[in-house]
Amino acid sequence: MGSAPPSSRQLRTAIVGLGFGAEFIPIHQRHPQVELVAICQRSADRLEAAGRAHGVERRYGRFADLLADRDIDAVHVNSPIPDHAAMTIAALEAGKHVMCTVPMATSVADCRRIVELTARTGLRYMMAETVVYAREFLFIRDLAARGELGRIQFLQASHQQDMDGWPDYWPGLPPMHYATHCVGPCLALERTDAEEVSCFGSGRIRPELAARYGSPFAVETAHVRLRGSDVVARIVRSLFDVARQYRESFDVYGSKQSYEWQLCEGEEPVLHTAKVPEPEIPRRVAVPDFAHLLPEPIRPFTTGGVYGAEHQHLSFTQGGGHGGSHPHLVHEFVTAVVEGRDPYPNARQSANWTCTGLLAHESALQGGTLMKLPDWTLSS
Repeated sequence: MGSAPPSSRQLRTAIVGLGFGAEFIPIHQRHPQVELVAICQRSADRLEAAGRAHGVERRYGRFADLLADRDIDAVHVNSPIPDHAAMTIAALEAGKHVMCTVPMATSVADCRRIVELTARTGLRYMMAETVVYAREFLFIRDLAARGELGRIQFLQASHQQDMDGWPDYWPGLPPMHYATHCVGPCLALERTDAEEVSCFGSGRIRPELAARYGSPFAVETAHVRLRGSDVVARIVRSLFDVARQYRESFDVYGSKQSYEWQLCEGEEPVLHTAKVPEPEIPRRVAVPDFAHLLPEPIRPFTTGGVYGAEHQHLSFTQGGGHGGSHPHLVHEFVTAVVEGRDPYPNARQSANWTCTGLLAHESALQGGTLMKLPDWTLSS
C-alpha cells in the first residue's frame, strides 16, 4: 500500500463518518474511477441505515477495523473536528491515502506530523475545503485568470455562524481554529501560501463558553501577508454571541473589476466595474455551473444530486451542498491519487491554511503579535 494505483483500475475508497459524510456516498459510488468499498460510523443505527439506503455491504463500527482492511486504498474522513488529526495520522500509518474535511487539525504539532508522514510515505493527503471548489470561487478564479479583474489589490473573507446548540466540542471554540473557509479562498486565488499573520480579538463571549478553551473573544479579525505577493488578506471569524445570519463571504478587489460574494439566501454575487457611470458600477451576476469540469456521472451532484425518491426522507442525503463543491472535491482527490500527483490543497498547503488560523488565535491572545508561518507549511 502507499503508491498510487494504476489508472487502469479504480481507487478503492471508504467513507468515515455518516452525518455530513453520507452526502458523499453516492458521489463515490458514481465516480468512474472509484469503487466505494466500505463505510464506517460509530452509531450502529446510522451505519445500518446508510448501508441499506445506498447498498453498501461492508460496514464498520470501529475505525481500526476499517484500517485493517487491505482492500481499501483511501479513506475520506468526515468525523468531528477533534478526531481529524488522530484519524488522519492512523490512516496514513496504515498505508491509506486520506481526504479529510476541515480543519486539518487543532494543533500546529499535529499538522506537522501529517506533513511529515506524507513526505515519508509518499501517500496523498487533501483537506476537503469546500469554498475553493464552490461555483462562486471557480467563477472568480476564471475571471482573475483571464485578467478581467486587472491587478488584484486586496482580498477579504468572513465566516460568521451561531454555533449554540451544536455538538459538545463546539462551545467556546476559538473562532480562528475553524478559519479555513476564509483563509482557503484568499490563498487559492493567488495560488500562494500565508507567510505571516496578525490578529486581534474583539468583544467577549459568555464566561461559561470562554472557560472551555480559554478563548474570550466573540470575534477574531486577522490580516494575512501572502508569500511572494504585495496583496494582504483580511479574515473575520465569529462563532458565538454575535447576531448575524449565517455567512460565508469572499471579496476580491481589483483595479478593473471587484467581486463581492456573500452567501445569504437569494443573493447573487456583485461585480463592480471601474470607469463606468456611478449607477452602473455594481451589478448582480448569475454564477454558472461548473459541472462540465467533472465526469458526466457525477455532474448532477453540483446542483442537488441524483438520489432516488425512496431516499429523500433520509437526512444524510442532502446533495449539492457548499456551492456544488462536493463532487469537485472527490474528483480532485481521486484523480490526484490515480495520477500520482498532489491534490489541491496538498498536505503542506492544508497545514498552511489551518496553521494560519491556529497562529492567528495565538496572535490575538498576545494582543496582535505578528506570527510567522512555519517553513514546513510553505510550498517548495
